[in-house]
Amino acid sequence: MSTTAHTIDTTDKNIWDGGQSPLKASYGKLMMWFFLLSDAFTFSALLITYGLIRSAHPTYDGTVEAFTFSNEYWPIPEKVFEAVPFLHGVSLPLVFVGIMTFILIMSSVTMVLAVEAGHRMDKKAVEKWMLWTIIGGLTFLGCQAWEWTHFIHGTGGGGASLSWNEYGPADFAGLFFFITGFHGTHVFSGVLLNFLIYYNTVTGVYERRGHYEMVEKVGLYWHFVDLVWVFVFTFFYLV
Repeated sequence: MSTTAHTIDTTDKNIWDGGQSPLKASYGKLMMWFFLLSDAFTFSALLITYGLIRSAHPTYDGTVEAFTFSNEYWPIPEKVFEAVPFLHGVSLPLVFVGIMTFILIMSSVTMVLAVEAGHRMDKKAVEKWMLWTIIGGLTFLGCQAWEWTHFIHGTGGGGASLSWNEYGPADFAGLFFFITGFHGTHVFSGVLLNFLIYYNTVTGVYERRGHYEMVEKVGLYWHFVDLVWVFVFTFFYLV
């Protein structure tokens, strides 16, 4: 009985590298997608919890002669989020929150332009659009800080905290602080990542690498943060 030795030719293809990347995506992009998927589950759980708790409270339907904030009724967004900086005493329901949303969406547009410039290996354009993205993120965080301050101080002096809410049930304030704060933490983290990308672009790191893939990967995270805000905006301010 003879044995025949078989040799594997690995000159043309390395059988240990797993072949081609799925969907031609790099390892880094796939890991970013996995992270965003898990984060989406977290935000979904929080918003579903918000919906379930809200459904357990009645909403003011206009049948009471004069509406007063009560722990029994779920707050009306237009009554809670109606203030605009420097326009004290002027009722402008959801205008300021709408401005915040517009700023964040525009920062997503500038991120798209930065990614597109990276594909063209246009260093100066990447610098410009990344800088505008950072400014948009910082502006959004500043607006959110003002909104929190207004919400905490309140309109009638009572304000809101994790255990008390002059606008209605304490659960509303607790969920507002936790969910918008959780999202704000994501925005802050995104701004730090964007600044790192901007710094590496200015110092020529990606030019020496020969590609701007990191801009695209961080861009995925930034678009996710913007998309999540659309759902948070809808749940808290519109529904």
